[in-house]
Amino acid sequence: MSEDLTEPGGKVRLFVEADLGAGAEILLSDGQAHYLRHVMRAANGVAVQLFNGRDGEWRAVLDIAGKRGARAACDRRTRTQAASPDIWLCFAPIKKTAADFVAQKATELGAAVLQPVLTHRTIVTRVNVERMAANAVEAAEQSARLDVPACREPLPLAKLLAAWPAERHLVFCDEAGAPPMLEALKGVAPGPWGVLIGPEGGFDAEERTAVRALARTIPVSLGSRLLRADTAALATLAILQARLG
Repeated sequence: MSEDLTEPGGKVRLFVEADLGAGAEILLSDGQAHYLRHVMRAANGVAVQLFNGRDGEWRAVLDIAGKRGARAACDRRTRTQAASPDIWLCFAPIKKTAADFVAQKATELGAAVLQPVLTHRTIVTRVNVERMAANAVEAAEQSARLDVPACREPLPLAKLLAAWPAERHLVFCDEAGAPPMLEALKGVAPGPWGVLIGPEGGFDAEERTAVRALARTIPVSLGSRLLRADTAALATLAILQARLG
C-alpha cells in the first residue's frame, strides 16, 4: 500500500474512465465532485488516488473549480496495474438488498464479471444493471482493487450455456448429488473460471442436466446446510479463490 494513502485526503480512491498518466488532468464527475466537497470536505491541493482498471493507481492533486466542478492532476503512479482473477460470477437475480450485497462482496472477492442468469424458478426477473455497476465501483474504491468487474445484462440460462467458452471451467453449485467443493476441485487443470448459483428454489431437473452436459462443468456441494443464494455465491467465490491461491 502506498504511503500516499496516509496523507490528508489520500485515503479517498476514485474510479475514473479517463486515461491516467503523469501530468494528466482528470475532470471528475458531478457525483464525485459533490462527494469530495460535501462529504469529505476536500479542498484544493488534497491528494486522492485514481484508478481506471488499465493504468494502475495514481496519486492526484485536487483542484476544486468554481462552485461545482472538480479536477485532479496526476503526479505519480503509486501502484502498477495487476490482473484480477478471471472468474465470472453467474447468479440468479435476488431481491434488491441482497443483490446490492452480492455485487459489493463479489467485487471485494475479485470476480471479473457479474452475470445475472434467469432460470425457471427465478422470482426476481428485473435487474438494475446500473445500480449493480454503481455498487461494484464503490466496492472497488473501498477495497483497494485496481479494476471494476464487468456488470452484464441478464441472460436466460439456456443462452448462457449455449455461449459458454469451451476453455472456461464452470463450478456448478448443485444441491443434489455433488462432492464437497474442495474435493471436486482437486487436480483440475488451470484455466479461466465461472461460478453458477441458482435461485432460492434451486435448479430444476432439466436445467441441472443441461448444466452438467457442459464439458468443463464441475458440480460441487457447499455442505449439508441450506444456504441463501447470496450466501452461496460468496462462499463459493471465497473457496475458489482459496483453492486457486
